Amino acid sequence: MTEVPKASPSVWNGPNVLTALRVVMVPVFGWLLLNEGGANTTYRFAALAVFLLAALTDRFDGELARRYNLVTDFGKIADPLADKALMGMALVGLSILGELPWWVTVVVLVREVGITLLRFLVIRSQVIAASRGGKAKTVLQTVAIALYLLPYDGPVRIVAMVVMAAAVVVTVVTGVDYLWKVLRSRRSRSA
Repeated sequence: MTEVPKASPSVWNGPNVLTALRVVMVPVFGWLLLNEGGANTTYRFAALAVFLLAALTDRFDGELARRYNLVTDFGKIADPLADKALMGMALVGLSILGELPWWVTVVVLVREVGITLLRFLVIRSQVIAASRGGKAKTVLQTVAIALYLLPYDGPVRIVAMVVMAAAVVVTVVTGVDYLWKVLRSRRSRSA
């Protein structure tokens, strides 16, 4: 008896729609954040709401794709790009407004773009799965950005800076760890 091969899931599935929605939210978020120089409280809270909604779609699209076997090549590529676009817009926007030092934005974005490119370079030979550290990095970045988006100074800003400092440290450490894993894997395969 010949086994019928399983059909690939459609690109137009729930997880990919959530990813596409996140991409659409990025310019909306950016406009809300930068409108009136970031000084309008209503726009800031709206930017926070859009950012958190977009971050939630990131949380659920991958989980749904794995749970219901809806993983697609499109999703493997679009999901990390959508994540980087959202975080990038937040970091760059906060730096444009003078609320986040540019060096933080540069360090985080260089790591994020570098690891994303690394993943694409090795995608045929190995999958670089998200580690616990990578997940912690995402949570720390999201919390730090959400705190920075709040239109408050004082204790909230101090907490935002502390959480962002932790996020930067974890971002760099996990970036080095990913790079090390790829290099070690390549060496062991060539040996």
